[in-house]
Amino acid sequence: MRVVDAKRLERGRARAVKARGTADRRSYFKGVAQARYVLRKVFRLVEEEAKRAGIDPLAHQALIQIYGSPTGVLKVKDVAERLDITPAFASSLVKALAAKGLIETKKDKQDSRVNWVHVAKDGQALLHRIDEQVQNHVEYFTRGLTSEETEGALSILMFYAGVSLNAAGKAE
Repeated sequence: MRVVDAKRLERGRARAVKARGTADRRSYFKGVAQARYVLRKVFRLVEEEAKRAGIDPLAHQALIQIYGSPTGVLKVKDVAERLDITPAFASSLVKALAAKGLIETKKDKQDSRVNWVHVAKDGQALLHRIDEQVQNHVEYFTRGLTSEETEGALSILMFYAGVSLNAAGKAE
């Protein structure tokens, strides 16, 4: 595991913010490119493992969003929002997952139009198996990144998430 210098990371985030306001934004886009490379590579590894496990990557993401939600339960409309898909498509996805025994649905007690969804034991086991495989691949991939590449990606992700490592949001 790599240790990252928080001050350097914050300086990188501040440089990214500053570079966005200049005529030559190359340094900003250099960080964006690195962040997107790391994210895309990791997401592709996850998608490949989901496919190997016999589940569509979007269905896998639905399981992650449901299981990883604060309460472990979501409404179908919230699944749609979390996946950035239409509610009708989310409903079809939920029905397909339920048919495979990976999730269970329950009608809301006050509003029968609302369905609550939670991940069944088989769905949890599938998520755990996929995650174990992904972890091996991600560790191999990230060992090949330099400290500068890692920090560049993290700096942009901090910027995207609106995060600063110091109270003022400025580099020290």
